[in-house]
Amino acid sequence: MKWLRRKPTIITAIVLVVFLAAAATLWNVAGARTFQFFGELVDRVDTDEKVVALTFDDGPDPAGARQVLDVLDEQQVKATFFLMGRDLEKHPGLGRDIAGAGHEIGNHTYHHQRMIGVLPSTVAKEVEDTDAQIRKTGYQGDIHFRPPNGKKLFALPHYLAQHNRKTIMWDVEPDSAGTPGTEQIVQETLSNTRPGSIILLHPMYGSRDQTRQALRPIITGLKERGYRFVTVSALLRTA
Repeated sequence: MKWLRRKPTIITAIVLVVFLAAAATLWNVAGARTFQFFGELVDRVDTDEKVVALTFDDGPDPAGARQVLDVLDEQQVKATFFLMGRDLEKHPGLGRDIAGAGHEIGNHTYHHQRMIGVLPSTVAKEVEDTDAQIRKTGYQGDIHFRPPNGKKLFALPHYLAQHNRKTIMWDVEPDSAGTPGTEQIVQETLSNTRPGSIILLHPMYGSRDQTRQALRPIITGLKERGYRFVTVSALLRTA
């Protein structure tokens, strides 16, 4: 009879375990680089051609944008900048400089909040307000989307699928976890890049000098290995 008295407690424990397991699964799915519930997600392109897309997240910010643009111009490389609406509104000249240099501009939301557990209306406003700021730069190409911190679950992928837009992730991320040293960023990028890779770097803000210092040796190192740099849109066309 004791087990009957304990039955409600046992059921509660089982429910709690199931709930926690489901929550952990959803959290892992939300941050998955290769899966989402709706629409198309791209973390790399399957190709034998030695082409890669160099992408930058966040900003634009005066601390890093000019130095990045100068290195790209010196190396004659076109890249894709996933920019935030609020920073574009704050620094419109930097957005125009990026577009004017022929780089691709992607959408990284307006406020850089994690896009999970949010209303569809919030998703629409974050994306569309940022699209509007991107168009103000003079950029005329396709606007791809990258979720802040790579987080997406239901509302965001559903919105993107409805609007025929891809989620652009990455397969090389040498500086996402903290602020590693320049040499570590360079070596990890060179070691992990393969044909069709999408490389993610965070060079915009003042605390990211290590990434900015790594940019030139990354580009020269990959060029020495026979790689060619293209925008995300151009990379997608090689698939």
